[in-house]
Amino acid sequence: MRINLTSLFVDDQRAALAFYTEVLGFTKHHDIPLGDDSWLTVVSPESPDGPQLLLEPARHPAVKPYRDALAEDGIPLAQFAVDDVEAEHARLTGRGVVFTQPPTDIGSAVVAVFDDTCGNLIQIITEKSA
Repeated sequence: MRINLTSLFVDDQRAALAFYTEVLGFTKHHDIPLGDDSWLTVVSPESPDGPQLLLEPARHPAVKPYRDALAEDGIPLAQFAVDDVEAEHARLTGRGVVFTQPPTDIGSAVVAVFDDTCGNLIQIITEKSA
């Protein structure tokens, strides 16, 4: 068993696509029209055949209270691995990304949390060697 696809709820698919590709650096994988929305996925350019992230429309009534509760408590909805959290923090801050938690050493890893402008907090992590 392996993870092939996971999803994030987003307020606006087109704005999310712009943020996830132009700011974060992901690559668009699928953009298949489905009525008013799309089956819209992105992948890491480092792993183009790897797991896909579905940018899922956030219209279901359960989504808003769920995301609001997580954001209020500062809980990230997703986590992305990076080679160097501090370097990625500097790169993204330079691109206007707002961090709610700066790079923080938590012992086994360094983490930081940012607002994806699409309704989610996202954590980046660099695990330390054992």
